[in-house]
Amino acid sequence: MLFTITGKHIEITEAIKEHAREKTSKLPKYYNSINQVEVIIDKGPGDNNSVEIIARAEHSNLFIVTETGDDAYKCIDLAVHKLERQLRRKKTKQRNNKHPGTIEHVD
Repeated sequence: MLFTITGKHIEITEAIKEHAREKTSKLPKYYNSINQVEVIIDKGPGDNNSVEIIARAEHSNLFIVTETGDDAYKCIDLAVHKLERQLRRKKTKQRNNKHPGTIEHVD
């Protein structure tokens, strides 16, 4: 899995990079065809941080999550949690569409 982290108006420390890598490394557990994760951290006015995570999967599936707050670590955690929910929902839909339920006919 290809991992990229980018900072806009903020310097990305090794600690933030490692935290983001650790959290996003668990994403293939929820949707196994993820091949690229990009984390963008943007420093806004004051203590406002914006974290955007873009996960690319096979068959042009794209998952995008944005979280805003004052702590970059907390924003990464919340964004990953949102992304996990999206991935679980997509996987469930795929499984349900692959194995449609049988319809019983009553005569």
